[in-house]
Formats: sequence, C-alpha cells, structure tokens
Amino acid sequence: MFGIVRPCSHRLGEGLKTQWMAHLCGLCLALRGDHGQFARVVTNYDGLLISVLTEAQAERATGWRRTAGPCPLRGMRTASVAQGEGARLAAAVSLVLASAKVRDHVADGDGLLARRPVALAARRVAASWGRAGARTGTAVGFDTAVLVDAVDRQVGIEALAGPGTPLLTVTEPTETATAAAFAYTAVLAGRPGNAAPLAEAGRLFGRLAHLLDAVEDRETDAASGAWNPLAATGTSLTEARRLADDALHGIRLALREAEFTDGRLAHVLLVHELGRSVDRAFGTSGCGHAGDGAHGPHGALGSPGSGRLLDAPGSAVLLGPEGSFGPPQHGGNPYTGGGNPFGGGPSVQPPNPGKRGFWAGCAAAVGLCCTCKMCCADQYEGPWSRKKREGCLNDCDCDCGCCEACKCCECCECCECCDCGL
Repeated sequence: MFGIVRPCSHRLGEGLKTQWMAHLCGLCLALRGDHGQFARVVTNYDGLLISVLTEAQAERATGWRRTAGPCPLRGMRTASVAQGEGARLAAAVSLVLASAKVRDHVADGDGLLARRPVALAARRVAASWGRAGARTGTAVGFDTAVLVDAVDRQVGIEALAGPGTPLLTVTEPTETATAAAFAYTAVLAGRPGNAAPLAEAGRLFGRLAHLLDAVEDRETDAASGAWNPLAATGTSLTEARRLADDALHGIRLALREAEFTDGRLAHVLLVHELGRSVDRAFGTSGCGHAGDGAHGPHGALGSPGSGRLLDAPGSAVLLGPEGSFGPPQHGGNPYTGGGNPFGGGPSVQPPNPGKRGFWAGCAAAVGLCCTCKMCCADQYEGPWSRKKREGCLNDCDCDCGCCEACKCCECCECCECCDCGL
C-alpha cells in the first residue's frame, strides 16, 4: 500500500472509517474485476480519493454501493463497498501511475530492479498496467493520454534538472496528471462547474505528493545514489516545507469553490489528513491540538445537502510544529535504558524471538489475514520476521489518550481552518 493520505482510524470515527473502507475495498475490487487478481497490488490510499470525490459530488441515488463477499483482509466478513464509474476511474488512474512508479524504480535501479532479468520483467508488468489503465479510462470516458504524457515528460525534465532549477518545474508533470484526474470526477458526477476548482485542488495535491515523496526518500536516495528532486535542484527542506504549506492552503481554498452533496469524507481527507501527512513527512507529526489548549463547540463537517465544504479564508496551516502533541508517553520501559527498574544493576533485555521459516511464515500470514489483524490490529507480529508491526488502519499519530472515546480528538477544537471541531 502506497500513498500519502493515510488516515488514523481514531480520528475518522466509525462512520467515516466505514465510508473510507468502502472506497478502499471498492478500488481493490474494481481492479480485480477489470484486470484480474494481480492488479490488486496497485491498490493505494491516494487513488481512492478519486472515488471519494466522485461520490461526494453526486446526487444521492442507489447504485453507489454493493455488498461484497467475504475477504481475508476483512476477517472473512462481507462489507458494503463503492462501485461504479468513480471506482473504475480510480482504478484506471492507479494503474497508470503505478506503471510510472515501477518504470521510475527501474530507471533508478532500486534494489532487485538493478538486476537485468528483474528489470525486464518489471518493465513488462509496467507496460501491461499502462495498457490496462488506458482501457478502463476509455470505458469511463477519460483519456489517460494526459497521464502517460506527463510520465514521459517527467523523465526528460529530471534528466535536464540541476542546481538552480525551480523545484516546481520538476513537479509540473505530476501536477498536470492529478489535475486531470480530479477534474474528471466533476464530469462523472454531473457537476461540470466543479471541474476548475477540482483541477486546481488536484494540481496542488500532485505537487504535495511529489514533494513528500522527495522528502521521505532523501536519505535513502542519498545513500543509494538515486536521483532526488531536492538534492538535484539544491532545494532546502525549509523551502520544500514552504511549498508544501502553500499547496495545503491552496487546496483548502479550491475546495471552498466546489459544490458537494456530502463532502464530509473528502473534507477530512484533503484538509485534515493531508495536513497531517505533511507534518509526518517533515517530522513534525502530532495530534494537532492547538498549543494554547483552546476549546470550542463542535461544529458541523458539512452536512448532506449543505453545498460547500466548511472552511475559512486565510486559515493557518493545519498542524504546525508549534504546540503539537508528540506520541503518547507510557513511562519508562524496563527493558531499554535507565537501568533495572527493580533497583541497581544493568537493564534486562527481552529475548528476541527467532524468525519463522518460509512455510511457517506463510501459515502465520494466512492466519493474520483471516483474523483481519494486518488491517485492524493495533499491533501484530510479522509472519516471518516476528517483529512488532502496526495494522495499516492504525497508523495513529495522535495522542489517543487525550479523551475517553477518541473520535477525531473530539475533546477540543483542533482544526484552525474550519468549524468542524477536528
């Protein structure tokens, strides 16, 4: 799973989490339905935004959901999942952009892709995904040529970029591709007036995706000698953060100009969670409670039929580093540092569990999938390494101990950009 918008289930609350999962499963099943089981590996957190935006703008009607059969990743439970043109457009975009991502890794010679036979196989898979995305795009009336053109231009731009090249020159192809995808959701939903503001929101989202990927990979790229936009153009982290903050603010302003039937989930993902993604990438992750501890009434997120997403002009950037809460503190760990808690002597180290063999790990992986622990558990043991890992829906970067039943940190007025109370 890749993508920059990875919401914490504690903040989403039960209702929005169910909606988010419906779009995630809908994207996965749309990939399987049109392109087979293997295509499901390109399921990603950002692709489902296309499905979310399409449904948020559409008039309420039947046919947007269907009941899917049991799935190991849902603990063999059925679920209501998104379907229709929004999910298929999300699948098309995910396939084309995943194809581009694979080709980029091949060009950089990352990991196993540095080996010629593996790189050749990866190129064939990428080409297959590109063609599959084009077929699905055509089926819903979206021309993926703009995405392919952006991918092709990206290679040339990176080859010519050097110290002094504006960073936005490097991010432009990604901006163009995501702008086209966001704008087409307005066409699918029957709201052509939303195309312009959503194109702007998509352009800035693409900029953020490119920036955050560069920030998160800068150390590994430096170690491996891979190309990185920040290093190649000589852009500092301070300048990258400024560009990211400007993009966040621009997305909020663009969303205020769009009309939504029910924009609550889109608002949470593109305003709140996107801001937290920026903080996470730049190492300033936190719950987002205001430093002054201000409390206030809980406003509405934008109820169905309210038209516009709630926002306020000139709002401060969500989740700045000042005043954010860090990870919850649970007191001293008796096994790490600080000596023996029982008095004197060296600290005691817990025994490291041995790794599982291949077949034992496979059996453990099946068990984890069937019990839904990989998705929903706060922590589970890796099937082969036996290292502690977090479930993909519990990527919690908030201080969830701040209130009894933490649903988007309802205990205080965290959001400075609107009155929704998140």
